[in-house]
Amino acid sequence: MESQVFQAKPENEQTGEPCIVYFSSVSENTHKFIVKTGIDSIRLPLKTSGETPLVHRPYVLCVPSYGRPGGAGSVPPQAVKFLNQPGNRKLLRGVIGAGNTNFGSLFCIAADKIAAKCDVPVLYKFELMGTTEDVENVQEGLKAFWRSNSLYPATL
Repeated sequence: MESQVFQAKPENEQTGEPCIVYFSSVSENTHKFIVKTGIDSIRLPLKTSGETPLVHRPYVLCVPSYGRPGGAGSVPPQAVKFLNQPGNRKLLRGVIGAGNTNFGSLFCIAADKIAAKCDVPVLYKFELMGTTEDVENVQEGLKAFWRSNSLYPATL
């Protein structure tokens, strides 16, 4: 059964709260991590044939990496399809990588590739479902990133 695609809360589009767009495979590791953060999120469809969401506000992309020789094909095709939409690519502000340290130097390579191609920073990398410390780091780090980039309301 394909997981539901979560849509960002419409009322948050104007408040400037952080938003994460993410892809999670059938393992659900990335999904479990994003849910633990409690940050407003949009999930990309499991299948590339699914409808690609269009975003209307700045966001951070969170993607797992696939372990293939030399890093070829490491970026999920669903993320490629999403970023091939000019409006989506324009609003990308950073990337968070999910991976497995068993991949050695290719750990979170998808995040590195997307960041280089789209000229945005890699904000964080975590392994598998992340730890409690990873969740806290992303929560606090995204708030600070949003503030420092004038993406967050000045009242917070």
